[in-house]
Amino acid sequence: MFTSSRSLTLLISQLSRLPGIGKKTAQRLAFHLLRIPREEALALATAIEMVRDRIRLCVECGNFTEEEVCEVCRDASRDDGIVCVVEQPTDLLALEASGEFRGRYHVLHGALSPLEGARPESLRIAPLVARLKARPVREVILATNPTVEGDATAFYVASLIRPLGVRVSRLARGIPVGGDLEFSDQVTLARAIAGRQEMS
Repeated sequence: MFTSSRSLTLLISQLSRLPGIGKKTAQRLAFHLLRIPREEALALATAIEMVRDRIRLCVECGNFTEEEVCEVCRDASRDDGIVCVVEQPTDLLALEASGEFRGRYHVLHGALSPLEGARPESLRIAPLVARLKARPVREVILATNPTVEGDATAFYVASLIRPLGVRVSRLARGIPVGGDLEFSDQVTLARAIAGRQEMS
């Protein structure tokens, strides 16, 4: 790829590092940013800066939030006795969109993958166990993705939770093996939650 500007080459390089963005798409986005009014381009830069400065992890569940405690955790109408464990905040959003789950969440921020350096201590597993010890919870739904890493994570977390006397269940397999919750449709997610199974 040829560009006459080092700054343009740098922008294309940075855009191509985003998930799902290849070199061609990055190039189109970069040229689009050059064509739109300066104010629009700078508004994007400002939004990125703001989100990096203001967003933090909820002290309760690990979801992204601007407050100390996220909106879901502040909702007093939710069932404190059920905690749904997900890999990423995007999975939480997908489950919320299904409208089926009205309990609490816990975000691990990843799945076990020794090859990629994701070990138990690098995930939010210890805070989950501490949370379950501190408050009465009757069920934990392990809603990790149906992948090798997601399954390994679910079994590992279940082994830590069972001694606490908490029921452990897993989403029903309406979600395709190898798929991500983030990309599942709302009906499939609703059925998966409703048909969850206890882990043995």
